[in-house]
Amino acid sequence: MLGLTRKIFPKCITSSKLQTRATSNKVEEIKITLNGKECSVPRYYTVLQAARSRGVPVPAFCYHERLAVAGNCRMCLVHVEGLAKPQVACQTTVYKDMKIWTNSEVALKAQESVLEFLLAEHPLDCPICDQGGECDLQDLSMKFGNDRSRFTDIHFVGKRAVENKDLGPLVGTEMTRCIHCTRCIRFAGAVCGVEALGSTGRGTDMLVGTYVDKPFLSELSGNVVDLCPVGALTALPYRFKARPWELVRTDSIDVTDATGTNISINHRFNRVLRVLPRENDEINQEWLSDKGRWAIDSLEMQRLVAPMCRIENCLETLDWNSALKLTAKILKYSDPKRIMAVAGPHCNVETLVACKDLVNTLGSELTFIERGMIYTTTKADLRAAYSLNMNMKDIIKADKILLVGTNPRFEAPILNAWIRKAFLENETDIYYVGPKCEYNYDAQHQGTSYNCITNIAKELSKANTPLVFIGISHLEKEYSKKIYTELFEIFANFTNKDWNVIHVIPREASWAGALEAGWQPGGCHEFSHCNPQVVISLGADDFVYKWKPPNNCKIIYIGFQGDRCSELAEVVLPGSAYTETEGVYLNMECRSQEAWPAVSAPRDARRSWKILRALSEYCGATLPYSDSASLHARMADISPNFVNYSKYQDKLFKELIPSFVCKAQEGLDEHFDVELKALEDYYCSCVFSSNSPTMVLLSNLENLAVAEKDEAKCRRELRAARINAIVKQGLGDYIYEPKPLRK
Repeated sequence: MLGLTRKIFPKCITSSKLQTRATSNKVEEIKITLNGKECSVPRYYTVLQAARSRGVPVPAFCYHERLAVAGNCRMCLVHVEGLAKPQVACQTTVYKDMKIWTNSEVALKAQESVLEFLLAEHPLDCPICDQGGECDLQDLSMKFGNDRSRFTDIHFVGKRAVENKDLGPLVGTEMTRCIHCTRCIRFAGAVCGVEALGSTGRGTDMLVGTYVDKPFLSELSGNVVDLCPVGALTALPYRFKARPWELVRTDSIDVTDATGTNISINHRFNRVLRVLPRENDEINQEWLSDKGRWAIDSLEMQRLVAPMCRIENCLETLDWNSALKLTAKILKYSDPKRIMAVAGPHCNVETLVACKDLVNTLGSELTFIERGMIYTTTKADLRAAYSLNMNMKDIIKADKILLVGTNPRFEAPILNAWIRKAFLENETDIYYVGPKCEYNYDAQHQGTSYNCITNIAKELSKANTPLVFIGISHLEKEYSKKIYTELFEIFANFTNKDWNVIHVIPREASWAGALEAGWQPGGCHEFSHCNPQVVISLGADDFVYKWKPPNNCKIIYIGFQGDRCSELAEVVLPGSAYTETEGVYLNMECRSQEAWPAVSAPRDARRSWKILRALSEYCGATLPYSDSASLHARMADISPNFVNYSKYQDKLFKELIPSFVCKAQEGLDEHFDVELKALEDYYCSCVFSSNSPTMVLLSNLENLAVAEKDEAKCRRELRAARINAIVKQGLGDYIYEPKPLRK
């Protein structure tokens, strides 16, 4: 099995290591000759990197700048003067006065021969291959290949045929197309941390797959489809639905977690068909979590498409004019100080600002997010108190990391990819306090109670660049005061003043944006104290599982997907999903990023901030903006960070946080818990993913594999479930059996 472990991975050459070396103070450069032109490149460059840095194209299949170098496709052969044979560019290091030719007859003939060998064994099924139009083999064959082959049916016994592998309901396999670039193997071992894929045999007998019959399940498994340069690995939910030249691409932001992953929404005929990652070296590199990639079919489930009001315990549809009049009547005839707004996990900043302005204009200050933060007296006014206090890419510099009550692998998969990168390349020591979870790196368990934090934190304080990550769910517990007090005392004399040690890992995409806009934390705990008459829910559902609204409390629900809160609402106003409206989102770094609408909202659904703007007119408290430009001007007045797009800003006043931490109770010793311990907990961890047929299928498969003891029976059940899923997805129909409400 070809896999990459921590012991051998640091020895492999990766572009990230080369970039780290390039940022050092002194980079020794040498002179080489590239296609007859002299140039200077760093001494540690390979020939391929030297050529591409100068804009000279060198074809390659197996090489990927974020993976270890394999050098097994031989597509990047170049001619080096003084050497008898063409050299592999991705593995050959440059040396002084080296003369390299990428366009000589020797190099072009070698590249053409490699393509000829590959196409001799490759099936001619491009018309039915999902990779058609995005295939590296097609592109390189057109540019570097020949228009005919010497292999004919008379002299050639036939093409190689390989049995397909069963990697699960997400990744489809056509292994006859595989060219053995091993990108999927290196990605699974290095980035996913799942040693599931490997290779057996040599030459024409080489096979890529798994030793045992089991699915390849990981929170980042969908990225192998993007990495595959041919059509050997394809996306089953997207299978046979569209061609790439038929799709319209729109830049957006993933809202399934708080990392702010840059994505590209591909749609056709006003329907979202797939989501792909966009490259951003400071956030997601070029990876995307499975939930952000595959949960898009949730956008067609339980959608709210028309305004509704409650009549005799039933929700009846009505027109917008009547719905807004009824909503305004409810707000006007209520006590202004008892009007409360609760923000959901997927709200953009425009909606949050418009809702807060409306509630404040009506005379109320009760605007809350669902999660609480009881350890500070400032109501989370300081960004450093509730965010990631560093640039995400700098995690790789850490030498020791402590995880307190969190499992970033499933709470923030992209952030966890940076932690794993630090573990592999910087040999970072990782410790965790809490229950045992499925981590994809060697993490040392320190215990489950608060008392275990002190000793390990003191050891971390002696490190050069330590990091402490705290799970967001623990900030609403009483012991969070004790945690922060102890951690700040331990790291008070930390010598590296330019390095921030303590960080929070949020889980909701709206978390940082809501707190930046002035919303208060702790909505789920404030209901009993505020006793609201009216609750405006912006897609919030979790609070109704913890609080039963009294009979005299009326809920106004503004959101795109119906769940428990919409069932209890007096008025339902259908909003737009993140794929249907423009918006600004702040990720866990408090970095402001823009998302753009890809498709239009279904039927009578409208953009949420425009609903609130229209509602303000009916209430006689018209908001002072009517378009996106004036609303963004209002956002800039609230916080200039809202319109400072894509730039990371250092947190200010970090030193003031200890003085704002509340005094903790004595004798408190709580045991930490983590909500997302294993992969089966990841797929359906929120309302949005729980409505996705693909996520429900994955959750059922994972639970079945865990619960079933008879391995043979388990394999049969999994195979039958996957076949049914493939048939359903292949027909293009979203068949969904409603999941019972959470307890």
